[in-house]
Amino acid sequence: QVQLVESGGGLVQAGGSLRLSCAASGRTFSRDFMGWFRQAPGKEREFVACIRWSSGSTHYADSVKGRFTISRANAKNTVYLQMNSLKPEDTAVYYCAAAPERSGYSGAYYYTTAYDYWGQGTQVTVSS
Repeated sequence: QVQLVESGGGLVQAGGSLRLSCAASGRTFSRDFMGWFRQAPGKEREFVACIRWSSGSTHYADSVKGRFTISRANAKNTVYLQMNSLKPEDTAVYYCAAAPERSGYSGAYYYTTAYDYWGQGTQVTVSS
């Protein structure tokens, strides 16, 4: 049974930092893309960042580029999202997701439909 368990969310002031973790289990993720998405109240779930587990190559939404960093720890089967210079508009529930690599085109993994497995989400609230 595949499980993705997020942690690390919370309340932080604008300009602050948080690190989210996603502990993955139940399958071999070494050929997957791992993604972080977020969903604010009344809005659709949107892409934040993804990483190709095998190579470590990363991709980011323009809104977080330069502020957020996605990484993975192979030995721990864990994916991280380091979030710096947080803004109130970053407030959302953040979800971790895993996608078997079906396409060599990295842009395919910007979309929720590419992902088979999802975590339960962790709330991030940034106060102004």
